[in-house]
Amino acid sequence: MNPMEDKPAGSPIDRKPGGEFNHTAAGPDLGLGSAQTAGAAGSRRSFPNQGESIAAILDVIRRGERFLVCSHSRPDGDAVGSMLATGMLLQQMGKRADLVTADRIPNIYRELPGAEGIRCAMRVHGPYDAVIMLECDSLDRTRLRGLEAFFVVNIDHHSTGREFANLNWIDREGASVGELVYRLAKAAGATVTPEMATCLYTTVLTDTGGFCYGNTQASTFELARELTLAGADPLRIAQEVYFSTASSKLLLLGAALSNLKRDGRLAWLWITHQDMVRSCAAEEDCEGIVNYAICIAGVEAAAFLRELPERTIRLSLRSKGRVDVAAIAARLGGGGHENAAGVTLEGPLHRALDEILVELRPQVAEMAVEPGDGRS
Repeated sequence: MNPMEDKPAGSPIDRKPGGEFNHTAAGPDLGLGSAQTAGAAGSRRSFPNQGESIAAILDVIRRGERFLVCSHSRPDGDAVGSMLATGMLLQQMGKRADLVTADRIPNIYRELPGAEGIRCAMRVHGPYDAVIMLECDSLDRTRLRGLEAFFVVNIDHHSTGREFANLNWIDREGASVGELVYRLAKAAGATVTPEMATCLYTTVLTDTGGFCYGNTQASTFELARELTLAGADPLRIAQEVYFSTASSKLLLLGAALSNLKRDGRLAWLWITHQDMVRSCAAEEDCEGIVNYAICIAGVEAAAFLRELPERTIRLSLRSKGRVDVAAIAARLGGGGHENAAGVTLEGPLHRALDEILVELRPQVAEMAVEPGDGRS
């Protein structure tokens, strides 16, 4: 379902040259989107309980007409699925929604209902009555320019989530931000259609690592059940996500595994920019490579380092639960979940590797490797 399909012919939505996204029609003045109440400059509100947070967000939606929905750069399954579901919710509520991301949607998520309606841009223009930002800890996390001009609603579930927006709802117990969008839809009295259920199930499946990460709880399976009953097809979604691998990703994986190292409870692997070039790999092909290090018997924490063209290093961290990698990532300027986090470090590669090993080694120093751990 495309949240932009119902726009009449001649709708004032325009993709400007140079990677800009423009909405030229004037919306009603609700006192939400002025520069005086902009995301970075205006007052910041959060509420002590979920009910008040949801009520405040629905009040913003009901008072407005046009909304921008966005998430973090390099969108993953939770980002894409929750953006699409939010767009569907807004459409059901009679609103107009523009779904915009700074980076292209990974191939494995392009068959999700409405995915063709997500636009890529580097700058956005109003007027919008509010920006609904999903699983970001700052405006910068989107890599979209122009957001500071608008009233910002921040919905997040990361343990390192920050109350940076005008209105903040952070639930660190949520399995995915899609779970929060589901609660918002139910509170709004919206119908969870098969299309919305498909998008939301994708958020839960991917952000729990196929129901393997520490954020998986009894309520997670109950949510998966409800979404399945609403029309999501778990088998088809799992096949799209986990069994649609590009050959370039396998070539890149081979390069990474050739660099695999282990030291007791730690494991790490890396790829260079030249590995990316030789494999004809896209950025999305790096997703999940770190899991091959954390899946080793006896390993409690793992790191995957990727050298970028400008020689900075993108780092992915994973843990089996005894190491809080979100705290480590936060100290280095990143964030995430206790068992899955990330950060970008200064290069060169060997310097970044030394920096993260200095952080990780003390965390596992007291964890002896026991017989049968499979140490090589």
